Amino acid sequence: MSASGLTSKHCKPLDSSTSPLTHEQANSLAKELHNDWSIDDSGKEISRTFKFSNYYETMAFVNAMAWVAHTEDHHPDIEVSYNRCHIRYSTHSVGGLSENDFICSAKIDALLPADS
Repeated sequence: MSASGLTSKHCKPLDSSTSPLTHEQANSLAKELHNDWSIDDSGKEISRTFKFSNYYETMAFVNAMAWVAHTEDHHPDIEVSYNRCHIRYSTHSVGGLSENDFICSAKIDALLPADS
């Protein structure tokens, strides 16, 4: 599946009976994202830091990312500073990663030029 395949999907509600992705499944989906996304050692979270020239650009990105989170009803943990935004995704209801995390990550990637 290409990133465009992920961006054409929508997040689905998941409950605690849903198993998190295996390391292999998560690594496979991560290949469809920008190279700056990383999976933590536990395999339960993906994250990426975005850097910008100034506060205005950072906040414009954060607002666009918030729109993605709202429309997909899947919300990341974010840390914002003057020229940087760090995003972490994990599906808390399943205790790890789900396809929803990768769908939203791909949609966030699509907010910026491919070389960003």
